[in-house]
Formats: sequence, C-alpha cells, structure tokens
Amino acid sequence: MSGKSKEKSITKVALTSLAATSIEWYDFFLYASAAALIFPTLFFPAGMDPVLGLIASFSTFAVGFFARPVGGIVFGHFGDKLGRKKVLVVALLMMGISTTLIGCLPTYSSIGIAAPVLLVVLRFVQGLAIGGQWAGAVLLITESAPPEKRGFYGSFAQVGAPVGVVLANLAFLAVTASVSPEAFMDWGWRLPFLFSAVLIGIAIYVQLKIEDTDDFRELQQARPQKGPVAPAAATGSPVLEALRLYPGRIALAAGAFLSVQVGFYILIAFVIAYGTNATIGLGLPKSTMLFAVLVGAVAMVPSVLVSAAISDRYGRRGIFMLGALLLGLWGFVMFPLMATKSFAHIAIAIAVGQVFCGMMYGPQAAFFSEMFGTKVRYSGASLGYQLGAILGGALAPLIATALLAGPYGALGVSCYIAGASVVTLLATYVLKETNDRSMPSPVVPAVAD
Repeated sequence: MSGKSKEKSITKVALTSLAATSIEWYDFFLYASAAALIFPTLFFPAGMDPVLGLIASFSTFAVGFFARPVGGIVFGHFGDKLGRKKVLVVALLMMGISTTLIGCLPTYSSIGIAAPVLLVVLRFVQGLAIGGQWAGAVLLITESAPPEKRGFYGSFAQVGAPVGVVLANLAFLAVTASVSPEAFMDWGWRLPFLFSAVLIGIAIYVQLKIEDTDDFRELQQARPQKGPVAPAAATGSPVLEALRLYPGRIALAAGAFLSVQVGFYILIAFVIAYGTNATIGLGLPKSTMLFAVLVGAVAMVPSVLVSAAISDRYGRRGIFMLGALLLGLWGFVMFPLMATKSFAHIAIAIAVGQVFCGMMYGPQAAFFSEMFGTKVRYSGASLGYQLGAILGGALAPLIATALLAGPYGALGVSCYIAGASVVTLLATYVLKETNDRSMPSPVVPAVAD
C-alpha cells in the first residue's frame, strides 16, 4: 500500500472510531445526566429524601462501572483471539440496544420495584459494552497508525468521550427547550435514549467497511495450527497470560487512570447534581449546569488532541503527569468559583478541569497500547483501563455526594480530587516511557514485568 493510501486508510479508521466512540460514550454519559436529573424521581419511591434518592440513583450509575472490568475480561479474551473488529462490533450493538431499551422502560409508578431492577440490568449491559469497546476502538487505530503519529491518531478514539458528553447534554437541552417540564418528566426524557439506535447502524458499517489490523493478522499467521482449530482460536487465555506477564503494569495503568476518572465524572455528573440540588448544592436551573458541562466538554476536545500530539514528540509520561498535577490543584479552585453561582465562573471551573483531564486522556490510548505485546494487548489494555475506571469513575459521584453532605462540604471533594491526582502521579512516575516509536512485535515474546 502506498504512503498516501495508507494515510487515507488510517484516517478512515480514525474517523469511524471517533463516530463509534462518540455515540457509545453518548449512551454511557446520557445515563449520568439522567441519574442526576431524572431517575431519582421516576425510578425510586415517591417521597424519598432528596439526598438518599440522589445516592440511590448514582448507585445505579455505578453499576455500569462494576460491569466494565467484566466486559474488559470477556471482550479482551475474544479481542485477542478473534480480532479487534469483530469484538468492537458486538460491543457497539450491545450498547445501542441496551440504551434504546432504557428509553422504553416503565417507571416506578407503573411497575414498582421492577423499574429500578430493570434499570440496573440494562445499566450493567451498558457497562459490559463500554468495557469491551474502548480497547477495540483504540487498537484498531494504534495498531494501524504510523509510529510517529500513534498518539495523535489514537486520540481520535479518546475524543469520543468529550464529544459523547456534548451530544448527551445537547440532547437533554434540546428536549427541555422543546417541551414543558411536565412533558419532559413524563415522556420527553426518553427521546435521547431512543436516539441510541443510531449506534446499531455504525456497528454494521464497521463490520462491512473496516478491516482488522495488520498486527492482529500477523499474530494469526504466527500462531501454530492445531489440527482443525483455526489459528485465531488457539488455546490459552489471553487475560490470564496478560495477568501472568504484566501484573505490575496493569496495576500501575489502573493507578495512572485514577485521576482522569475521578476528575472527569465529578466534572460531568456530580457537578450537575451539586449545581441543581437545593438541599446540599446551589439550587440552580438544570439548563445552567447542562450548558456549563457542555462548555467543559467542548474545551476538552482540543486538549485531548494537542496533548496526544505533544506526547508523540516529547513522550507520554510528562504530559500525563502535568495534567494530574494541575487537576489536583484546580480542585481547590473550582468549587469556590462555582459557589458564586455565576454561569461564567461555573463554566470556567468545569472547562479548565476538563482541559487538565484531557492532558491525561489524550496520550492514554497510545500509552496503554504500547505497554503490552500484541498477543495480549486487548486484554492488558482493557484490564488497566477498566480497573482504573471502577476504582475512580464508579464511585466518584457517590463519594463526592457523601463528602459534600459531610462536615467539610466542597473542600472534602477538592481533597478527594487531589488524593486521586497524587496516586496518578506516583503510578505514572513508576511506569516506563513507551514513546520509543515501536510496539512489541506479534512474533517476538514481550518483556514481562
């Protein structure tokens, strides 16, 4: 393939991955906004204390994160066995169907306790899907990109996260602006969830139009043939092999991801509850907080792309650690800014925090991909990413809500953000720089921890 054709091919893969991850994260983040604004009222008993209702709703939100490592293990196994593309397609279909079904669920007033139970089940399926999606989308790009631009191209999959936040908030803003508050709570909130059916079409496009990576095809050819068993279905568990070879690397990757997850989910989910809840928060209108989160997500997009491009030239670790340091410090600034109740100050508080998150999230696709050999890369990258997600993102809104209601209020939340940043700084410092312009070969044994 000529250089021009190869560049065109990787651009097509990057843009397809951006579209797929944007809608996938749209689905996942849609739930975050609904957990703060809608589900406490519609899916739990009437008359429940507002704080308890919010905690119960955020608990169902957390279920998706506890499912993510399971998804990472299951999809990681098959992603290393059967290919990046096939597993990504299954994950996209699972997410599109489960999110659409959430938009069809009856509420607590209609079917009682079965409503939150079904909500939890579908949230769990969302978690399984997102657990498998990330590594599939990232590896389709990073295993195909030219080495000197691996960080930049890999960041297209990462940009899907803030774009998903933008789409989710725009969807809710559009519906709230189009119908009365009563109609919104009655049926309008369902429309953004039903839109998720678009993801099914993207999954079909990926299946029909995108090829698997050269690295995986080389791995297939290198595997020994065992009788009638195809090379792609060779025996052995990639997940167990990843844990055997890279236990320290997986743990450190999870620690490196902690600050991103804690900061990000406080900035897109918790702040909405903090801003709109009159009991323990600021008592502001929904639209104010949704617009502010939207501004923050838009600000994150260039941060992800630029930081990834910088990491191609100067290394992954430095820009990653700088983002963690700045986010930890910013946590003590953002809540005093938000307490002014000025939209401009709230938007600045969230946007700057998201920029610092983007400084870590941008290089992460290449950083995590380069840590592991091709044979177990899907499994290893997924485990590190999803363990960090469950330790950080799953509990961040719950912990932040409990801290806000505690004796130290917002200061406690700021200390929580700073503590997560310290863990990330230490983990990233211990990890080795991966920006050496090469990835472990499919046919050469990788160096274990």
